[in-house]
Amino acid sequence: MENKEMKNCIDLCLKSAIANEHCASHDLMDSGENAKQMKRCVQLNRDCADICVLTARLVARHSEHAKHMMKECIEICELTAAECEKHNHEHCKECAKACRACAEECRKMAA
Repeated sequence: MENKEMKNCIDLCLKSAIANEHCASHDLMDSGENAKQMKRCVQLNRDCADICVLTARLVARHSEHAKHMMKECIEICELTAAECEKHNHEHCKECAKACRACAEECRKMAA
């Protein structure tokens, strides 16, 4: 893996993690019926944030497990983006965008 590619992958994974934490936090602050509708989104956001951070850490340390985690990261980012795209909140739109960018970069790196 080249340093520029690694840095871009790490940056996009961390950007996705932050977007997911932000999205989950906004969803958790919501009350009423809408909060129930956002349950799946919050669950995916939390899992996605964790997987993205772990992927960034493994890439940064040149771990032999990095490519495996990139595949997991692609999967959770795509699931999370699809869920966020169902909602009309700005934080969901930003999260979906960050997830798609992360998945695409991981796909390039894992190839």
